[in-house]
Amino acid sequence: MATPTPPLRQRNALIPGVIAATVLIAGIPLIGTEFAITICFIVAILALIIAWLAAQARQWWWTVVMVAIAVLWNPVFPFAFTGAPWLVAHIVASALCVVAGVLISVPREGTGAARG
Repeated sequence: MATPTPPLRQRNALIPGVIAATVLIAGIPLIGTEFAITICFIVAILALIIAWLAAQARQWWWTVVMVAIAVLWNPVFPFAFTGAPWLVAHIVASALCVVAGVLISVPREGTGAARG
């Protein structure tokens, strides 16, 4: 029986992407409340982490998307978004975080995949 080979790529942004998506969906009922700022902090920080991981993976398009999410959910100068568009933005950003987490990958160290 052959032993399974480990994946040749690793997805470092997957966990931050899933956490950000969870926070975005869980934060929908908090839109317009005083606790919405907490959601903004968490989402902005995780989006910047994902952006950094995308830059390290040389997947610049995801860096741009994640920086845009970090700007829209920034807690320092928050936008006064409310209503249905902001609800849709939460859902779209949630999906983008998960997709970015799945697609951002780098070669696994020590597998030879980095050599070509």
